[in-house]
Parts: sequence; C-alpha cells; structure tokens
Amino acid sequence: MEILGSFLELGKIILAPIIEYYNHYRGADEHLKNLKRKRDDLECKKSDIELEMRTELVPGKKPKREVKSWLQKVETINEEIPKIEQEAIRGKYLSRMHFGRVACEKILEVTELIDQSCGFGDCLVIGPPVRNGDELPTRALVGESTAKRTLEKIWEHLLDEDFRIIGVYGMGGIGKTTVMKEINNCLLKERDEFNCVIWVTVSKAFNVIKLQNDIACHLNLENELSKFKDETTRAGTLYAELKKRKRYVLILDDMWQAFPLEIVGIPEPTSANGCKLVLTTRDVNVCNGMNCVNIKMELLSIKESSDLFLKTVGCDVSNIPKDVVEGVVKECAHLPLAIITVAGSLKNVVDISEWRNTLNELKTPVKGLEHVDVVFQKLQLSYKRLNDKKLQQGGSHDEFIEKEYFVKMHDLIRDMALQIAGPKFMVSEDVPDEEEWGKDVEKVSLLSDRESEFPYISPKCPKLSTLLLLGYATIPDSFFVHLHGLKVLHVFGGRIKSLPNSISDLENLTSLRVYRCFDLKRVPSLAKLTALRSLDLLESATKEIPHGLEKLINLRYLSLRAYNQEMPPGILPKLSQLQVLKLNCGSNSLTVNGEEIVRLKKLDLFKGKFCGLNDFNTYLESLEGGPSHYVYCARKTKPASELGETVKLLPKDVQALAIFGGQNLRFFYKCMKSVCIRECEEIEDVFSYSFTFPLQSLEIVQLVKLDKLLVLFREEKVTPAPMVPPSTFSRLKEFTICECPNIRQLFALGVLLNLANLEQITVFRCLQLEEIIARPKASDEVDEEEAKEIVEIFPRLRRLTLVISPELNTICSSSNVILCDSLDSIEIEECPKLKRLPLSLRRINGQLSSPPSSLQIKIEKERWELLEWDNHDMKMVLEPCCEFLF
Repeated sequence: MEILGSFLELGKIILAPIIEYYNHYRGADEHLKNLKRKRDDLECKKSDIELEMRTELVPGKKPKREVKSWLQKVETINEEIPKIEQEAIRGKYLSRMHFGRVACEKILEVTELIDQSCGFGDCLVIGPPVRNGDELPTRALVGESTAKRTLEKIWEHLLDEDFRIIGVYGMGGIGKTTVMKEINNCLLKERDEFNCVIWVTVSKAFNVIKLQNDIACHLNLENELSKFKDETTRAGTLYAELKKRKRYVLILDDMWQAFPLEIVGIPEPTSANGCKLVLTTRDVNVCNGMNCVNIKMELLSIKESSDLFLKTVGCDVSNIPKDVVEGVVKECAHLPLAIITVAGSLKNVVDISEWRNTLNELKTPVKGLEHVDVVFQKLQLSYKRLNDKKLQQGGSHDEFIEKEYFVKMHDLIRDMALQIAGPKFMVSEDVPDEEEWGKDVEKVSLLSDRESEFPYISPKCPKLSTLLLLGYATIPDSFFVHLHGLKVLHVFGGRIKSLPNSISDLENLTSLRVYRCFDLKRVPSLAKLTALRSLDLLESATKEIPHGLEKLINLRYLSLRAYNQEMPPGILPKLSQLQVLKLNCGSNSLTVNGEEIVRLKKLDLFKGKFCGLNDFNTYLESLEGGPSHYVYCARKTKPASELGETVKLLPKDVQALAIFGGQNLRFFYKCMKSVCIRECEEIEDVFSYSFTFPLQSLEIVQLVKLDKLLVLFREEKVTPAPMVPPSTFSRLKEFTICECPNIRQLFALGVLLNLANLEQITVFRCLQLEEIIARPKASDEVDEEEAKEIVEIFPRLRRLTLVISPELNTICSSSNVILCDSLDSIEIEECPKLKRLPLSLRRINGQLSSPPSSLQIKIEKERWELLEWDNHDMKMVLEPCCEFLF
C-alpha cells in the first residue's frame, strides 16, 4: 500500500503541469476575452484617478509616489496587452497552451493593479505641510477679570456648534486685538478642536485683492493666486482650496465694513465643514452685516482702571491729592489704551500743578475732535505733552505711512496723527485726481499693491515736502514739474524701470531713496540736486554711477550699486561731507581707491571693495580714532605672500569685524564685541590659548563656511597643558556656526563656566560635529565628587538651534543640565544620533514647575520618542511645548 501511495503522489506531480497546459489550451480564447474586459476595467479606473488627480494637483502639490508608480505600471501593461493580442493573431505563439498561460498571468497583474487603486485613500496628491497657524506675540491681558470674562465667552462660542460666525466689537483701544491674540494662541495648543487658525488683519482700507492674498499666504496658495488678476476668478480659486479644508478658524481682525464672503472666496462656515469665522470691529453694525453672534468687549472696571494707571505711572503718587489722581483715571473712560497713554505721559511726574493741568486738559474737549472716539482726545493730550516739537513732527511723519508698511502701531494712534495733521497730510491707495491735491498739503503717501501705472497728472503743491510712493510700475515725467519744494522722495517696491527726468530739477531735494526696486536700471542726472544730503540706490538694479554724482557736495549718506568698474578718480574727494558710504560688495562690484577714501575725514561708516590690498592698507593706516566696525572682504584674492603685499593690523579700538573670503587672517582685540568669519579657505582654528588677553568683550561670534576649521582654540605646541584665558567669552551672547564640515567639538570644558551670558546657539550643517560641550578626556583629572554634582549651564539661554548635524550625539555631559527658565525656542532637525536633551525645570514643593509659556520645541516626532531622559516626568511636562516635524 505504501508503494501504491507513492506511485499516486508521483502521478499527481507528473500530471499537474499537463493538466494546467491542457486548461490553458482549452481556455485560451476565454482567457483573452477576460483579459480584454479586465483591461477595460483598468482603463476606466485609470481615467477616474487621472481626472481626480488633476482636480487636486494645484501648485505646490505633487502626486503621491504610490500613485505615480501605479500609473507607470498601468502604462506598461497597456502597452504589453495589445502586443500579446497581435502576436496571438499572427500565430507567433507555437501553442495555444503557452498563449493561454501568458493571458492568465496578465489577468492576475491587471486584477492586482485594480485592487491597489482602492487603497490610495481620499487624496492622491501630497503638498508642503499645511500651516497650523502662527503663534502671535502678546502681552498680559489688561483688566484680568473683565478681559478674562470676554476671552472665556469667545472660547465658549467657538466650541459651541450653534455659533459659526462670531463678532467681537467695542471701542477703539479697548483690547479686542489683544484678547483675540490670546484666543489664536490657545487654539494652536488645542489641536483636538480645530485643524488650523488663519489670522488676517483687514484694517480700514478694505481691499479684496489684499485680503485674498493674505489668506492665500496661509494656504501656500499665493503662487497659484498670483496668476489671476480678476477678483472673481481669484475668489473661485481660494474658495476651492478652503472648501477642501475642514475645521479651521478664520480670524479677521480690525474690520471696518461688512462684505459678502463669496466676493473674497470664503466658504460659509457650517456644522458640516466644522469651520468658524471670528471678526473684531469697533462698529456693531459690521457684526450685524456679517450675521454674527455678537460679543461686546466691556470697559475696564473702576478698580482695574486704577490698578492699571498706577502700575503704568510707576512712581509714588501719595503726595498727589487723591481726587486729582481719581479724576485723571476717570477721564480715561476705562479704556486701556487711553489709560496707558495718559499714565505714560505722567510717568515720574511729582509736580502737583502738572497733575492738575493734565486733569483740566482732559476735561476740556479738544477742538476738532469733538465727534470722534473719546480715546482720541486722551491720545491728543499725550501728543501735546511731548516737549520736543521735533518728536511731534517726527511722529506725524511716520504715522501717515500705511498701517501695514514699515511702521507698526495701534490703529488709533495712526488715526489720531492723521486727524491732528488734517489737510497737511494725505494718505491714499490710489493717486488722487489733480484737483484733489490741496495747495496746503505737506506730506503724501501713495500706496499701490497692484503695481499700478501712475496717471498723467501734474499737481501744484508748493508746500509739499515729503512724498512716499509705494508699489508703482511707472511715474510720468509730468508729475514732478510743479513740486519744486519737495525735500524727501522715497520710492518703494514696484517694477519701475526708470525714474522720470523731471526729478533732475528738484533742487530742494535733501533725501532720495529707492528701496527694493529691483527692476530700476536708470536714474536721471543728479547734477542740479546740490542740496541732497542722503542718496540711497543700493537696493536697485542700477549698474552705472549716476551722472552728476561729483556735484553733490552736501551728501552725508551715500548708498550705491554699480558693477564692473572702478569709482572714477576725483569723485569721492569732492564729497567731503560724507559720513556714511555703502557700496555693493559682490564679485563684480564697484571698487574704490584707498587714498581717496582716506581724504573723507568725516566718514564714520564705510562698506565697500578696495581695488587691492595696497588700497586696503592705505585706508587702515589712516584710521586712528576712526570707525569701530569693519568688514574685511578678500573674496577670490591670491594669498598676500604671492602678491608681495601684507595685510596691516586693524586699529586697536575695533569693536565689530567681519572677514569674508580671506586667507588665514586673525584680528582680535580687547574691545572687540562682534566677529564674523566667512568662507576663509585656510582657517583651521579661530582663537588661541596663547592670547595675552581674554576675549571678554566678545558678544557675537559667527563662523560660516570654513571648510578646514577643526577647533575653535588652537593648542600651542609650547604649552603642555593649554588653559583658556580667564573671562574668555564671559560676555558672549550669540554663537553661530554654519557649514563647517570638519569641526568635531565646539566649546572646551575650560570655557564652559564662562558662558553664563550666552543667549543663542545656532548650529547648521556641521557634518562631523559630535559634541557642543566637549566631554572630559581620559587624561583629564576629574574629582569624583565633582563628577557626580549636577551643574546648571547656559543660565540665560533663549534659543537653541541644531539642524542637519548627522554625527551630533551629545550637547553636554550627563552632569550638566540647561534650566528652561529663559528658553523660548529649541529646534532640532536631522540630528539622528542625538540621544539626550539636557533640559531641567525647577521643583516647587517636590513637583516639576511648568515650562515658560513662550517655550516652543520643534523636533521630529521619531527623534522625540527616542530621546533618553534623566527624569521621565520631564518628557511629559515638556511635550505640550512641542511642534513635531514630520
């Protein structure tokens, strides 16, 4: 029986392939039909996926790798199947059995591809990480109980599914923005409630395009949106992207008018999408127009007003009559901004008569401001209390700039400045018609965020002294014809390619500045502008030295860009009043003669490129008592020994020095506060143990792209046991090292205790770096008791950044910890060998204290989980501060 069983098993083995070949032979035609049907199913699936992917594939996103691979496999099999069919028809296959087998194998491949397509999930593309939102800087809430009640009410409404659009309204200066910043930061911490927070400041001059741009910026959609100029098309693009998002909060701060959400492209917040819209405004009618549930921002209580006032005044007011103090507080109308402003104007004032005068002024309505917010009148008082007229005028000069550009301030203060200035100031987003330019206007700011072309007008404004033009593509020649009183002309941004010729006749001009006009290539003759004291053309595309530069004998400030030429001889000595000279320092930049620079006796600051080392040395020899900040740039020069020249030492009083691209040069002096060494090919070390003086004045050290750097301190052979000079780095605040591939250790143990004032450490792409603080060597004598003692290091450290340092395995030894008291930011990225984060928190009643509220830790999730901790509780306490990088 056993023999028979063996024969049966052998028969099965022999017959199995024969049966399989027979089935392929008999079912070959059927297999081919099945293959065609499966191929059609696969083609339908491919068409659906490609259509869905085209819908999702907006700029900044790309197909998932698995989807891309799947499509390539489908293309390959679609090319193979027709060949199988054609070859079968031609009889290329010698047997139907072989053909049937090939068809079955392809059917299995096609079926597997169809099954794979079902596992792609809801999204076929990936993009850059979606911004969850930005934590906003804020101050402590003023009026703890009142502000806290409002904050809690807003929070409750946000979590309530019945409320989708929330309006927070109240008087200007009452604290709406401050409360909403707190809400914004709380939402970022409560990730379970909402996916992301989008904060946009709308402001008085409502502009659909700008609002769309600001929202798009948070969605990584600005490039796509910039393709369209039409508001409706842009709204559709924004709407499509926002509709994909779920559970976001959109905060629109400082709204002045209601608008339909659809004209911007904001989907209606619903329970289905889980989104919320919160806006702040002074006018409850704006809330009503947006169909909000309204929350009123209440005024401070009497006690809160008094406490805030006394805290801001900051001095003993016991000698001031109580009724006067209370009267001043009362006149501030319980408004935080008014209280802070008025109290600030009385800071350290002990004269009773001055307090009484302030109270009387507060009670007297300000002429011209009777019908505006009450806080305006209180701000006006502080403005009048500025003793220096120049401060008053300077404030007005700055405040009239558009709120979102350059000058950051409370909108009420800006509005007050414009109200006080009246017809003398004009601020507009569009160029007013010629008849709207008043003859008394003195200062004008015109802003275009659409790179508009200037209309052909020629305003007659004899008193106009200051003109700021922001974002215009052209300025017509006619515009300046009647503006001969102009003293300050600043042109910002925009794609303007040339300044009009009529500028050449503005003989009273004292300041001409072109800022971020990277298309500007032509400047007219400046020969007649002899009153000019400041000329700034550095951030432009100009390549030639302006015509008539040598005539500007009153210039104090000159910032210039030119290429491939030497400054023509004789020009600089004629500019004898120059105090600041800045020239571009690129490889093809303008070069200057050392002897001519020496003749500028009033020069305080010089940035530029000399013709050669001889010119540099000539300049250095003249600098006794000269500037204290230097940049030494020797990019692409031969070694000094080959040139037959030597580099002179800098003056002993140098405080700040940057060395770019030189050889093995060292300039260090007792009073030096800042040093930057960049792209110096031969440098292997920076400091020396043999220095005769400690580097105790240094506050900033920056080391960038030093390919051969091995150590910070050079060990002299003549010194058997090198010691760091006492007090070295004792005032060091910032230490940065970037792209130094060969250094393995930063700070020696001997210098560790001197780093008590270090606030910032930045390490970027140091590929061989292993240690921030060197561990004790085997040869070092270490006391056993001292080794066990935990030592707190870097007590003032605020920022620690460690990025792309693959060999970094330790920050410091296990006996050292960094207290979190001062820390604001930790960023660790692509440091796969780092095992320990030596952080510590103080203990209160045996419990770990909370970390600082400002602390943010950015780190890969995997790296965080692999870190080793001296105390596991530390990890749990710090984890809420983490923003994980994936």
